[in-house]
Amino acid sequence: MKRGFTLIEVLVALAIVAVSVMAGMRAAGSMTRNAERQWQVLLAQVCADNALVRLRLGGNLPNVGETRLTCPQASLSLDVVLNVQTTPNPAFRRVDAQVFLKTSPLLRVSTILGR
Repeated sequence: MKRGFTLIEVLVALAIVAVSVMAGMRAAGSMTRNAERQWQVLLAQVCADNALVRLRLGGNLPNVGETRLTCPQASLSLDVVLNVQTTPNPAFRRVDAQVFLKTSPLLRVSTILGR
């Protein structure tokens, strides 16, 4: 009696290995994309914080309207859009800072600034 594996057994084993390798590759790719996204959001947070601190240090209430700024961080060129709105109390303004990478929104931060 001959011992060994049949061709079908070998093909089934190869199919199982191929499926598990493909699942591992997808998981690794997903982790890489997630790490890159976290890095971009961290840099966007730095840009938004810098823009809001600049407004706070200005001393006066910011003018109502929209302002666009560029914020180079690391190898990225991020765009910050500041939208200043009035509030029911005239001594305060609402400021929304939204950070974009090209046309993709990365982060939105809102705060209230007072005199």
